[in-house]
Parts: sequence; C-alpha cells; structure tokens
Amino acid sequence: MRRLTRWMTGAMAVAMLAPAASSAQEARPRVVALTGGNVVDIDTGRTTPDATVLIEGERIVAVGPAASVPVPAGAKMVPMAGRWLAPGLMNMHVHFGLKLPGAAGAELVNETDGAQALRMADNARRSLLAGVTTVRLTAEDRGLDFQLRRAINAGQAVGPRIESAGELIVPTGGHGSLEADGPAEFSKVVREQIKRGASWIKIAISGGISDTHGAIGAAPMTDAELSTVLDVAKRNGVKVTAHNGSSVAAMQALKFGIDCFEHGYHLNDQVLAEMKKQGTWLVPTIVVSQPGAYEFYRKIGSPPWYLDRVASVGKDHWAVLQKAIRLGVNVALGTDQFPYEPNSGTTATVHEAELYVKAGMTPLAALQAATIQPARMLGLDKQVGRIAPGQYADIVALDADPVQDIGALRSLDFVMKGGIVYRDDDNPAAIDRIDPQTGKVS
Repeated sequence: MRRLTRWMTGAMAVAMLAPAASSAQEARPRVVALTGGNVVDIDTGRTTPDATVLIEGERIVAVGPAASVPVPAGAKMVPMAGRWLAPGLMNMHVHFGLKLPGAAGAELVNETDGAQALRMADNARRSLLAGVTTVRLTAEDRGLDFQLRRAINAGQAVGPRIESAGELIVPTGGHGSLEADGPAEFSKVVREQIKRGASWIKIAISGGISDTHGAIGAAPMTDAELSTVLDVAKRNGVKVTAHNGSSVAAMQALKFGIDCFEHGYHLNDQVLAEMKKQGTWLVPTIVVSQPGAYEFYRKIGSPPWYLDRVASVGKDHWAVLQKAIRLGVNVALGTDQFPYEPNSGTTATVHEAELYVKAGMTPLAALQAATIQPARMLGLDKQVGRIAPGQYADIVALDADPVQDIGALRSLDFVMKGGIVYRDDDNPAAIDRIDPQTGKVS
C-alpha cells in the first residue's frame, strides 16, 4: 500500500512525463539498456539473472545475460539490480468512463463529452502508472474510447495500448445503452462500431449487477439476433465478447461460436466444459463480487439494492472461477474496476491475479493470465506479452519473483511502455521526459 500511495500522491508531477511515440523521436531510434535485473520468461517461468534488456526505439532487440548482450556506446543505462522484470500487465475488462449507481455516478449524470474524455484520459494515465500497459475497453460512450486511443497513439495523452469494443450493444431493456432489436438492427449497430474502430464487439446476453431490471440468469436475445451479431463481426475479422451471467444464454452463444464471456457469474459445468472444448475465453472480473471491492462501493456511495445484487452473485462467481481453472478454460485477466483502483491493499489488477492463485492457479499461470494470455486472446502475442526480441518494450519491475509468489506484483515500482520509462520509484531521474521545443525524449 505504501508504494501505491507514493505514486498516486505524485500523480500531478507525472503528468509531465513523455507521451512520445517513435514517430516523434529522432529518425535514429534511441537505445536504452535495462541492466542487472532478473528477467522472467513468461512462458516457462525461468529467470535470467543479471540480465540486460536492450531496446531500440519502441522494441526490444536483445535479452540475455549481461556478458552476452553488449551495450552500444551512448545508450541510456537504467540499472535494475535487485529487481525482477516482467512483461507489462494487461487488463481485459476496463471502462475508463465508468459510471455506477450511487452518489458518485449521480454526479456524472450531466457530464459533457469533453469532461468525460478528460476523466477517461486521467484514468488511462493512472492505469499505465499502475503497470497496466495494455487494456481492452469493454463499453464506452459515443466513440470517446476511439478518440482517446488516437490521442495516446499520437503522443497527445499518456496511457496504455487500447483495444476497444466501442459501445455495449443490447436488446431493448438490456444491460447497456446502445439498443437494437431484430437481426437488421443488430447488423447495423455492429457495423457502425466496426466503422468507428472497434477491434471487438461486445453484447449483453443477460442482465447485470448494476441493473434495476432484468435477471442475471436470463437470455433475452433471440437466436436470429445473436447469430447475426457473430456472423457480421466475424465477416469483418472482429471477435465478439458477451457480458453474461446466465448458463442458458451461454449455451445459446456457444452454439454460434462466441469468442469470450465477461464475468460468468452463474455458469454451470456444462457451459464450462463446452468453453474448454471450443477454446472460449473467460474474463472473470472476480474482484467485483468479492469482499475487497466493498471499499470501492462504499467510496462511490453504492445504494443498498446494488450491494444486494453484488452479494447475490459472489458465492457462485467464486465457484465458477475455481471450476474454470480446474478444467483449464482459457482465462484472461480483467477487473471491471479501474485498473489502478485500490483493492485489498493493492490495485484491482494485482488483486485479481492474487485471487486466481487463491482459486487454484499457480503463480506462473496467474502471471500469464495477466500478460501473455490476454495477448493471445487479442491476437497480439507477437507484439506484446513477453520480454523478448521483436516485442514492444512494455516492462514492469518488482522487488521479488512473481513466479514464486504472485504477491510480488504488489511491489511494482517501475513502468516502461514502448521503451519510454514512465515510472521508476527507486530512481526518479530515469523517468523519461519530453523536450517541449524538440519533441524528443530525454
């Protein structure tokens, strides 16, 4: 908690960090060397001690023992002795514009698009500083997610890499605001989100915790509607995920080849077995239904009916996660809280991984669920998710080995994204900044 407080209270100072992309840097990529750290191989769990990670521009070009990786003259040296280096964390269920029932949500009812965009940008920056270098946004309003992604990619804002599902598509009265009815309407709204830039489509095939209507165990979409969503998305090379807590709705969606389920509060053994068979992904967001989240719910002034619905899913949700892990269902980490949100003395992202271990994963499997597994789910595992040549230099540093104890993630105190150092608690001088005159990283 001490480390968490240190960087959160210094948030304003970090706002001047370099949000620079390679196109804004000099034509010849700068070279950075992370030296002396223990590099974790995310596939095997083995560690290379006293290693050098050599980075040119945004990407890693060499990794290995210090004796085998020469560092060119003029490279920026960043000492990592005594630290373990792991890939940047990934969070697959994020809402940067999150609004929930309660006092905090009520204050945002009349929020303008400009104010919401600024709030989302602040949440993106905080998430990056918490070590989350890639996110999948799973429902944002009116295309603001695509605008934020463009701003981050252009170096106009600081934040993680963003994949986004655009707006949440639902049948009238469903768990979301972009309503459609019948195959033709669903076809049109899916195409509209893809036109805007959605790399996923998200639908709600059951009710949700934050609804005052609609059962979580219901299945309101017709076969024609659901099959149309899957067909149109896949014709455009886009995957589909579904907010879902219903076994009936899950079996219906699996029949048409759904790619992923969010939450899965009440999924039964038949559903989990079919998910394993088809390779369907589960993004559990287990933190939202477990005791650590109640600190967050108190802070936002959640009403009693909302807390009752949270409590109603907690036991089943936990059992589903345990069974999914035991069966070997594909699991990718997601929180449904802000990635940096305090939860059980750490961040929601870190505690989500800790709960996976408590539910039956090994520490290595939980670390993979926070890194390479989401990368595979996104189809980006050749770009992110490992500390390896050719990958983006998205790296975090810890005080202990997370393969031995996933709680080591609590000590996260260094964040690099695309070769830029955004956070280094032990060596603040290593943090990269941008020259306002030249636009170059220094």
